[in-house]
Amino acid sequence: MATETLERPASAPATDGDSVLQLKNVTKVFGGGIVRRKLTIAVDNVSMSIPRENPGITAIAGESGSGKTTLARLMLGIIPATEGSILFSGRDISTLGRREKLEFRREVQPIMQDPFEVYNPFYKVDHVLMAPVNNFGLARNRREARDLVVESLETVGLRHQETLGRFPHQLSGGQRQRIMVARALLLKPRIIVADEPVSMVDASLRATILGSIDLLNKELGIAVIYITHDLTTAFQISDNIMVMYRGSVVETGRVEDVIQKPQHPYTQLLVESIPRPDPKERWGRDMASQETGSDASDVGCRFAPRCPYVMSDCTVDMPPLYRMGDTQAAQCYLHRDESLGTVASVSDVFKSGG
Repeated sequence: MATETLERPASAPATDGDSVLQLKNVTKVFGGGIVRRKLTIAVDNVSMSIPRENPGITAIAGESGSGKTTLARLMLGIIPATEGSILFSGRDISTLGRREKLEFRREVQPIMQDPFEVYNPFYKVDHVLMAPVNNFGLARNRREARDLVVESLETVGLRHQETLGRFPHQLSGGQRQRIMVARALLLKPRIIVADEPVSMVDASLRATILGSIDLLNKELGIAVIYITHDLTTAFQISDNIMVMYRGSVVETGRVEDVIQKPQHPYTQLLVESIPRPDPKERWGRDMASQETGSDASDVGCRFAPRCPYVMSDCTVDMPPLYRMGDTQAAQCYLHRDESLGTVASVSDVFKSGG
């Protein structure tokens, strides 16, 4: 875990040949129709890749409306990209055939924020576990299927005697969420996209669920995309992090560097908003109240209306991702003179041995 060893290197960057999932200049725009004419850029020109070998846990963090959930839905193939391409094992997911789509859906599995919406209240929880076993032909008979289900439940800390045979409403939120982790585990995917998996459970269960997700990565080599607004859990479980604001990646890099030494004003705001145990220490700065006019800019840096360091260039052009050392980059003109150059993809800064 990140809190146990701050020297742990992040995963190596992936190229077309050694990435299992790759996003190339992906943009998603909503609106523009007859009813909803206003365009909303939910994801803006994001490029990243997930390595096939030794994948880590990458957090995608930001406040509500930052685009992180939309990015997760793009990765899962739930919605199409407006621009750019999403490649699975080198193939654009929009061009996959029926058999290839089935493989993609097995290899890239979601863990949703509210597990209760996934369950059919008329079915016992056995159904949500047995369905993927039957659909993907994971077992030769019913006994083997049950053994697989029991094994996956035990892996996430659930006793099958207390879980199987019950309806969703008879289980706690933490149990329902861990069942979804077990369901993903059944399919032995390459990638798990976990969208706020602990936001709806109490603090006592967060460690258990996050521990299960960490186990999937460390023991089984499954890449994890961890979507969250909580920088504390991102720091605990992740290797790398992408901080998003209004659809753009404003800062990225190794999680220890980004959280402990944030370089973008927005990331600094998020970090300083984390409650401290010392009552004498001030919580946050005045940056949150320094908004001027609109909450977002249509031209240039979208954080400019809220930024106390805004300069003329910020309102004209979107800044690139400036590299701040080998394992960190920030999308801010403040680092133009001191940077080591720019990066084209957030994965360029996820280097080993950094």
